[in-house]
Amino acid sequence: MSNSKKLIAVVGATGHQGGAVVRALQANGQFKVRALTRNPAKHPQLADEVVLADLNRPETLKAAFAGAHGVFLVTNFHEAGTDEHKQALAAVLAAKEAGVQHFIWSTLPNVETISRGKFDVPHFTDKAKIDLIVSEAGFAHHTFVIAPFFYQNLLGVMAPQKQADGTMGWAMPLDPEPRVIHMGDITELGHIVVGAFAQPELAGNGEYLPLVGDFLSFNEVITELNRPGHHFSYKHIPQETFAGGFPGAKEIAEMLAYFEAHTYLGADSRDAIALANRVAGRQPTKFAAWARANFDIPALA
Repeated sequence: MSNSKKLIAVVGATGHQGGAVVRALQANGQFKVRALTRNPAKHPQLADEVVLADLNRPETLKAAFAGAHGVFLVTNFHEAGTDEHKQALAAVLAAKEAGVQHFIWSTLPNVETISRGKFDVPHFTDKAKIDLIVSEAGFAHHTFVIAPFFYQNLLGVMAPQKQADGTMGWAMPLDPEPRVIHMGDITELGHIVVGAFAQPELAGNGEYLPLVGDFLSFNEVITELNRPGHHFSYKHIPQETFAGGFPGAKEIAEMLAYFEAHTYLGADSRDAIALANRVAGRQPTKFAAWARANFDIPALA
């Protein structure tokens, strides 16, 4: 491994986003990759270097970021006990102290600001509030990437469920007609991150780069899923009915109401999406192609 290659440290290297970034950096070959994880012994072959880092233990971050040109940071709202603001602040301070030149933060739209307080979606807004910390830290370069609604959610946390009428499908408080969901294959986020690290003059000055493979209504999602012969159903139910259905349902209901009112990204983001694709050097995968390749009966089983 040439010592002339700039070192990129990737937080959350075993997760969806961090893992995608590690794989894309390795495939690109332009950078040396340091995978950061709380359990380095479990993942010895993950990258050029595998180093301990725990966002809840700021003392681990000094060594984790030492010598790094760039850092990619993502935090996990859904992990019990996570304080994203505290974690991100620790990471920003440690990166700054380590002399990191380019800091890339995975953020989300500020639902509180966009909706003027009407909708409460903490797992979006809490990330967005960290943007200012990154912007004001004084890095030579900083970039914001925005993860979309993962296509993979439809095989995971939002997989079709058996309905009262015996069909497999969804019952949600979302009007299925309007196009409101910015979607994408989360494994492709790394292409944008690599492109930003490689082209700081194009995407290192506070740009927002959303990964968007498609922009669809839920009816269009179901149409594509049913093309190969599935028979998924959809029932539009009241928000209050859904909100009491399971732990965390209230926030999901708020999120869907926000989508309906403002779309996932919250504004006209065509220019930002075009820039993200330019930075990545490729067009992201469309939902129909992803669904054909991934949404089959064995995958659901």
